[in-house]
Amino acid sequence: MNNLKVEYMTFGSPIYDARGVIKNVIIYCHGSLGNFSSMKKIFPLTYKNGPFDEDKYFVICISALGSPGSCSPSTTDLKNKFPKYSILDLVNFQKEFLEEKFNITHVLGIIGNSMGGFVGLTSTIHYPDYADFLICGVSSYKVAGHDYILSRYVNDIIESDPDYLKGEMTYSLLRTLRLASLAEFNFGLSKKALRDMSLEELNAEYESFGNESMEMDIFDLKYCNEACMNFNVEENLDKITSKVLIIACNQDPHFPPELDAFPMFDMIDDVELVVMDSDLGHLCFNELENIICELNEFMGYFE
Repeated sequence: MNNLKVEYMTFGSPIYDARGVIKNVIIYCHGSLGNFSSMKKIFPLTYKNGPFDEDKYFVICISALGSPGSCSPSTTDLKNKFPKYSILDLVNFQKEFLEEKFNITHVLGIIGNSMGGFVGLTSTIHYPDYADFLICGVSSYKVAGHDYILSRYVNDIIESDPDYLKGEMTYSLLRTLRLASLAEFNFGLSKKALRDMSLEELNAEYESFGNESMEMDIFDLKYCNEACMNFNVEENLDKITSKVLIIACNQDPHFPPELDAFPMFDMIDDVELVVMDSDLGHLCFNELENIICELNEFMGYFE
């Protein structure tokens, strides 16, 4: 595929080396079917002398391959004829764009949450000299167990609709999209946050989640889901030479620390681990200000 659309956003202050190449680039990698706006999660930490001080760093966030805004099943209108892609394809899409657009072949660091963590890990494994650091948040080194079954379930829901093969959006596919998306509802907020809601509040949240999902594209969802459900870099974590910070959340229903962050910590050489407590669960990257001290300490290695 040629002449692909790439959506991106930058903020901060580029600093150039003697060759005229930006040397303070941080790449932010968003979660499943997110986009460039996901970088707003670190905006509260960009103040002077903050972890991601906008005067010290130049941050770029690209809407990933397969996500609406960049080249995807929906934006190309290829729908179910779009080529299957892997997490490594997301990495190469991003890497090639940065080199063509900004002449960047090395970055200071990568920040990735959830699927973005998959992208960050894959980048540092396949291109060990590419990034000085990786911050991998609420993520894992493989999709397995309950997470694999969730992805398989979403896939089966979509494939059970005969209209999917037609490659055109129908009322039936809209209904299927909503059902497939609602399978994810229990994997966002913490169990306690859901339990503390009244049934009226819970029903309202559930309906709102389902209604918002109607803005997605079912073909984008299917392809992204398949790329994630096949992710596994367990055997290659020892190839990472970048300094790594793993951020986990005790209340994360997707990637509980004892199943994901702790084993990953033991398999990477130069690594640090921070475990948060947050009722936002898998969405805890919206509360990174709660670990400012830990982030400042980690980023201090690269000043």
